[in-house]
Amino acid sequence: MSVPPRAGGTTDPDAWEHRTLPILAAGSVEVPFLIQGHQELIERDTIWDEHSHPVHELLWNERGASSATVGSRIWTITPTLGLWMPAGTLHSGAMTAGTWFRSAFFAIRSTTTIADTPVPVEITPLLRLLLARLGEPGLADPSRAATETLVLDVLTPSRHELSVHLPTAALVRPIVDAVRADPGDGRGLADWAGELRVSPRTLTRAFCAETGSGFARWVATVRAQHAVALLAGGWTVEDVAEQVGYRSASAFGAAFRRTVGLTPGAFRAA
Repeated sequence: MSVPPRAGGTTDPDAWEHRTLPILAAGSVEVPFLIQGHQELIERDTIWDEHSHPVHELLWNERGASSATVGSRIWTITPTLGLWMPAGTLHSGAMTAGTWFRSAFFAIRSTTTIADTPVPVEITPLLRLLLARLGEPGLADPSRAATETLVLDVLTPSRHELSVHLPTAALVRPIVDAVRADPGDGRGLADWAGELRVSPRTLTRAFCAETGSGFARWVATVRAQHAVALLAGGWTVEDVAEQVGYRSASAFGAAFRRTVGLTPGAFRAA
């Protein structure tokens, strides 16, 4: 299980609080709702062990950043970028103390699902407003039904995402471990090829085969995930840029915007 980085804390999963939820197949439990919300302010670094829900789930944060892992893929979740988790999908999650997370559960009968695999969802002001309205006490039909219909109308996949595949091949495992432990590691493809005594082309093929992207893009995504967690934790843009291996805040900002779709400053403001 992967855990988000944090200032002054530990990334050792064994030091975190673990929560256990059941593994349930899609549609295995009848629910009395179409869309139902949940929220919690996390007081301790927390890991949710692998589980699955009988209904669809939309995850996002009101404050902070968190992660969800599906197989070998790790997704970062923020206040502006949520994650659609289809019913029955086995996943785990991690959140650092201080994260205010939100979720909305969608009964299978309420939608044919926006995707049958996890996909990022842009948490727009309108979507946030509609989901908040569904959480208002005493909201009754027909207002609830109309709001639920609007939620389903505006709920669409985002063209941006923050996810990374973790290659498992023995050849690239030293790189994966080193970069994830220290995203500021400045070694490039040629450096690693020399250390591992293979050609740069061999490393490129290995990364592409398992992740669908080359080494440089994979490193940039790992750095962006790390940067999001630090920015959400209150770090300055300049300090984050240095921490994740960029020579200047402007270079970091350009790379961050290509991956996340927002500048670091806009992300912090959001």
